[in-house]
Amino acid sequence: MSRARQPPLVTGISPNEGISWTKVTIRGENLGTGPTDLIGLTICGHNCLLTAEWMSASKIVCRVGQAKNDKGDIIVTTKSGGKGTSTVSFKLLKPEKIGILDQSAVWVDEMNYYDMRTDRNKGIPPLSLRPANPLGIEIDKGRFPQKDLEALFPGMSADFTSENFSAAWYLIENHSTTSFDQLKMAVVNLKKQANKKNEGSLAYVKGGLSTFFEAQDALSAIHQKLEADGTEKVEGSMTQKLENVLNRASNTADTLFQEVLGRKDKADSTRNALNVLQRFKFLFNLPLNIERNIQKGDYDVVINDYEKAKSLFGKTEVQVFKKYYAEVETRIEALRELLLDKLLETPSTLHDQKRYIRYLSDLHAPGDPAWQCIGAQHQWILQLMHNCKESYVKEQKGKDVFLFIYLCNSLLHSPMLDLDSDVRPSPIGHLSQTASLKRGSSFQSGRDDAWRYKAPQQVVFVEKLTKLVVSQLPNFWKLWISYVNGSLFSETAEKSGQMERSKKNARQRQNDFKKMIQEVMHSLVKLIRGALLPFSLREGESRQYGGWETKSELSGQWLTHVIQTVRLSSESLTALEIPNDMLQIIQDLILDLRVRCIIVTLQHTAEDIKRLAEKEDWIVDNEGLTSLPSQFEHCIIHSLQSLKTVLDCKPGEANVFQQQKTQEDVCQLSIGIMQVFIDCLEQLSTKLDGDIDTSHLSVDVSSPDLFGSIHEDSSLSSEQRLLIALSNCRYLERHTFLNIAEHFEKYGFQGVEKITQVSMESLKELDQRLFEMYIEFKADPIVGSLEPGIYAGYFDWKDCLVPTGVRNYLKEALVNIIAVHAEVFTISKDLVPRVMSRVVEAVSEELSRLMQCVSSFSKNGALQARLEICALRDTVAIYLTPESNSSFKQALEALPQLSSGTDKKLLEELLNKFKSSMHLQLTCFQASSSAMMKT
Repeated sequence: MSRARQPPLVTGISPNEGISWTKVTIRGENLGTGPTDLIGLTICGHNCLLTAEWMSASKIVCRVGQAKNDKGDIIVTTKSGGKGTSTVSFKLLKPEKIGILDQSAVWVDEMNYYDMRTDRNKGIPPLSLRPANPLGIEIDKGRFPQKDLEALFPGMSADFTSENFSAAWYLIENHSTTSFDQLKMAVVNLKKQANKKNEGSLAYVKGGLSTFFEAQDALSAIHQKLEADGTEKVEGSMTQKLENVLNRASNTADTLFQEVLGRKDKADSTRNALNVLQRFKFLFNLPLNIERNIQKGDYDVVINDYEKAKSLFGKTEVQVFKKYYAEVETRIEALRELLLDKLLETPSTLHDQKRYIRYLSDLHAPGDPAWQCIGAQHQWILQLMHNCKESYVKEQKGKDVFLFIYLCNSLLHSPMLDLDSDVRPSPIGHLSQTASLKRGSSFQSGRDDAWRYKAPQQVVFVEKLTKLVVSQLPNFWKLWISYVNGSLFSETAEKSGQMERSKKNARQRQNDFKKMIQEVMHSLVKLIRGALLPFSLREGESRQYGGWETKSELSGQWLTHVIQTVRLSSESLTALEIPNDMLQIIQDLILDLRVRCIIVTLQHTAEDIKRLAEKEDWIVDNEGLTSLPSQFEHCIIHSLQSLKTVLDCKPGEANVFQQQKTQEDVCQLSIGIMQVFIDCLEQLSTKLDGDIDTSHLSVDVSSPDLFGSIHEDSSLSSEQRLLIALSNCRYLERHTFLNIAEHFEKYGFQGVEKITQVSMESLKELDQRLFEMYIEFKADPIVGSLEPGIYAGYFDWKDCLVPTGVRNYLKEALVNIIAVHAEVFTISKDLVPRVMSRVVEAVSEELSRLMQCVSSFSKNGALQARLEICALRDTVAIYLTPESNSSFKQALEALPQLSSGTDKKLLEELLNKFKSSMHLQLTCFQASSSAMMKT
């Protein structure tokens, strides 16, 4: 029966050679269906199944074992395919033996040296082993292949510690190029090494030969004497003689060795003293070692030595030990003072502070060094803050002097300054450049000196001060936290007693530390208030926290920058998990700064809007508007946008409009801004060119078009300016003010309805005043010309000829009305109905008055009067109002009624003749023109 699968076939192995336990990857075909299907794996005849790891049917990973054959096949056996074959082979390399003194890329375990002679491990030190170079000459490794040497010397080894050591192999491998003379020297070295092995035992024997010989002679003499006498007498006499001899020998020995023995006793005493010194040298050398280690900064070593000495000799009664231990205590006390000075020294890092506190704690320093350090850090931070303020105040005064000198030199060397000219100041002399710079208005000239753009000293001071506090307070707070939890003394809870005492002290001093933090916060806030809000300090605090010479207040842009700086500082301090009640004073400062920034920005906005009068170019667009309303709206929106970050509430901050007083102040300032612009409009429309105030211009004095835009309107009449102003007022009422109100609401302003209402009322009052002025300018001459025109040539209503047409005075009045229409239409089409209606009202009212003043009319006079009244009424019919209709009605009622049809027919013919003859002039009064104007 055929097998279900083909037998395994190995087609590759990587690597294909290596020493025992080399990891190899076997690749081939039909290497099994799974780990359980693999039942056999041999490499070079060694079973490697235990280390085999089946990866797939074409890949197996294993380690090569210690095989007998140096080269062989890879045979895989599986349940499903049986025993397989191999198309590749693996070569097993022998590991190179590494001598004790040979260089090697791997670590050789010298303490567990493998002795090839006994085939077992020996735990002997490497110095007791045989030398790696027994010949004592330079080794020169040859390039003979290892395989060739193994084939040449089968079963032998070049290791001189091996039982199968081959000298020829060793010489070929290590000294194949050595000269004969050097080999002769190697022989001499071998002989010397062999002789040295016997010298020790021979010397020992030689040194004791004389003693052995003397003892041998004495024993032989005694033995011969006893054999010769052989009696007790001899024994007695011999015994007596021996005693005498021994006594004489003893006396002689005492005499001879008394000095020697004395020296021996002295030497023993000295030796004992030296032993004591050697045994207790730790204590005797400790004072000097303490000084040396202190100089090197090894305080840990000093503390460990002191603890050891204290435990050994702290309660000793030996005077010498007491004396040396007292010296140790003296130096330790000096070390305590030194460490305390270093602990209280500023500046210092938190790491060093903790280290010194632990040292002092380990040295059992009196008091509470940790609390002393906290107090010193607190005072140092306060001192740094005040020093920072003093340095910037002095620097500001120095800069003010320099700025004064600079301005004086600039004015003296200015080419525009003519000392021989009129002493009256020119408009350029009134340029308020410094104020314009500090306000940072967007309507300023772009050409300024570089020094003008440098941040004010107060702003730089606040940045420096907050940076100082943010950099120092975290370490101060972390030092307190470490003091509270006891980690100052041990971070591993090894010194629980000190930790408990620290926690107890911290609980007792918690209120004191809270006062320290509050003092730092109060100092920070008051120093910032002294620089930016000096009016918010009490009278006694101004000298300590103030001292700034503020000629003008910071602009809203710089205050916004300061607010952002203080906010970032507050966020950094909040991240330290400092209680919010301690940081509330900073939130109060931020609120006051935000309020002040809004007030200042609105004040500067009002000043910027006031200067818009100089920017009016009187160029009218298609809608009868100049650029002034859009500039006004842009100025307001720009100011509100600059306040966006100030108005936004960050976490923990209160609404800037939460206080009623702030709402009222902002509302009044907003109304003031609107009123300033309204006054600006009135100024522009009512004052002459020479009356416009240019004392607060902020333009580029080097511009060739200086004041050109102001005087571009020299060709405009006062009536045209009034019309332009009226057109602007109309647009402001219908668009600009409403847009500004929307922006006020968008940015959270309170009382927007009041602002809009008051502004609209003021604008309408201005509009009405300007309108009345224009009507007065235009209607009065027309009205005044009616009465002289009616009675020109001694005309009399009682005695006049039959009417032949409308008289010239009425035609002149209509031409004047047409001129007004043309002027208004040129500026703004939307103003035509309003102006024309008022002019018609004035003319109709005057005509009605004149008719009512006539005592009587003749028939022809009544017909003439009715003709002129009807001609005027029909001509301006599209501009009639109830008032003008009433005036025309009253005028007609003052006339006698037409009694005959002939008079009526004549009246109708004359009216048609009038309308036909003046058709071209009366086109502007047609209804189609009115409809077109209304659209």
